[in-house]
Amino acid sequence: MKFYQDYIDKQFEFNQGKNLFYNGIINSLRFSPETLEAIKSIDLIDETSKNLLIDYLTNRSIQEFCRINQYYTFDRQAQADLKSLYIELFANIKNRESSIDEIAEKHYVKLINWLQSTNSFAEQIYISKGEIVEPVACSEYSPELQIEILQIDFEQIVEPVLDIGCGEQGNLVLYLRQKGIEAYGFDRFTFNNPLLANSDWFDFKFEKEKWGTIASNLGFSNHFQHHHFRNDGNFIEYAKKYMDILNALKLGGSFHYAPDLPFVEQYLDKNKYQLAKQSVGSYEFKSTKIKRLKK
Repeated sequence: MKFYQDYIDKQFEFNQGKNLFYNGIINSLRFSPETLEAIKSIDLIDETSKNLLIDYLTNRSIQEFCRINQYYTFDRQAQADLKSLYIELFANIKNRESSIDEIAEKHYVKLINWLQSTNSFAEQIYISKGEIVEPVACSEYSPELQIEILQIDFEQIVEPVLDIGCGEQGNLVLYLRQKGIEAYGFDRFTFNNPLLANSDWFDFKFEKEKWGTIASNLGFSNHFQHHHFRNDGNFIEYAKKYMDILNALKLGGSFHYAPDLPFVEQYLDKNKYQLAKQSVGSYEFKSTKIKRLKK
């Protein structure tokens, strides 16, 4: 398995950063020499290993797309459709009814169509860009900086804590755990730590009155803001999920996030929620702390 996973990683490196909407990109997207070598032994892969590799391909692809643009969103249906593309790719390679170049070209055409259907804004952004695109900046911040930005007070923190978009390292979750605070997190990455879950915020089940503190630094609200100002944005679903998050707070619990969302915060019931904001350095946006006062 590790042998084939290494070849898959090298394939992603081979096409890394290539703009799927660049004119003539199909002529540039190809299987790497390592992939061509691995294909020679594809008949030796048993059914169980094949399914594991397809799952690995799907997850690796999602992570690569999100590395390029953190605003890409892929719900369960989108992920299932992507997995189907890789199932078909495996079948086509094994059947060898076409040349490898033809199989690769058909696969990448379908991959482009899939991205276009799941994130239509991508074509508008990248069609005028070059063959290689730079990732949208998305960094993991130190837990100390996140705590300062998000107005988290250790003396008043209510457990358990949930970090939405915890990052690949889960820095804040692990830091809070070291302080003896019950904390968990989720993100779109695959984790080996039971404290960190692989999930999208639209798929994550926010149970009512379960969490004492919910945090999201440049995560959920950043994406909500992005969709609010986009012509084709999914702002209604974000608004619904925003309320799901607030309803997931225990009484006395708080939702800490940055950037702030003044376009939705102005409609919150002041008898039910207490709102506190603070400036974040020299940035135009602020951080928000919403405390739930009653049901």
